[in-house]
Amino acid sequence: MTDLQGVVLSGTGGIWTVLTSDAAQHDVSLRGRMKKDGAMKLAVGDNVTVEQDERDAAGAWAITEIHPRRSALARRSPGGGRGERIVAANVDQVIVVFAAAKPEPHVRMLDRFLVIAEGNDIPARIVFNKVDLVGGPSGVDAIASDYERAGYQVHRTSVKGNVGLRELHDVLAGTTSALSGPSGVGKSSLVNALFPGLTLRTGEISESVNKGRHTTVGAVLIPVPDALGGFVVDTPGLREVGMWGLLPDKLDQCFPEFRTSLGQCKFADCSHAHEPGCAVRDGVEAGNISRARYESYVKLRGELEAAPEDWQ
Repeated sequence: MTDLQGVVLSGTGGIWTVLTSDAAQHDVSLRGRMKKDGAMKLAVGDNVTVEQDERDAAGAWAITEIHPRRSALARRSPGGGRGERIVAANVDQVIVVFAAAKPEPHVRMLDRFLVIAEGNDIPARIVFNKVDLVGGPSGVDAIASDYERAGYQVHRTSVKGNVGLRELHDVLAGTTSALSGPSGVGKSSLVNALFPGLTLRTGEISESVNKGRHTTVGAVLIPVPDALGGFVVDTPGLREVGMWGLLPDKLDQCFPEFRTSLGQCKFADCSHAHEPGCAVRDGVEAGNISRARYESYVKLRGELEAAPEDWQ
């Protein structure tokens, strides 16, 4: 038997591709005991031990151990399902990509992505791509300013115009970064432009519905061809983003611009929705907190409060 350490790059139909410490890639399956109820479910980005059965004529490889995760990017199972779905494991940062136009940016959905990153304790950055469609980087200033005031680093990029690519490349190198966002915003095109030689599938925007066709079937961990190394996780376009494992009274901590006001409200259990003496609402009225971001908070809190208890 030959044991090697590796990282899971992708998986489909019970077969996973693992990059091992000797720089080889192997198609592997889960050892039988790893499939039992209660066992950790494997995810892209997991660090694993694999073993080759040298007695097998085909030299089959199997995963024998999944190592503890330092982080996990999780969301609720799609289609109204219960339980969480691990999008990717061992992620250092989330890069939330939206288009400046075609499709138009949906800030409420952007806020959902950011809350999921915050709820998973993973730092997030925002990319507004396709700025060539709005006259250049300044064309997204009105939207970006709310997030920059909240403390997020915002990148403005254009593959066609070669705008912002070097800066984005530098923050991806040497890390494991998950690119997330809705379909059609150009995530795959961005990665292809940042790291020439990669050939991720790209899709055009459907003019009839102005929504991106799904071009990435499952999350894929891509080794970065860079002297500093690192990985990019290209995630599927997500039309439905469901929060998981987040209690309503913890949501305010997922809005960085609220944090200086937390603990300053008249009531310790303030929901920041209607109570008198609310420091968060005072911050909104004073212009220190974006009203649009606050409205997103109220909407998301209502959604969490209405969810069945076993969804939280």
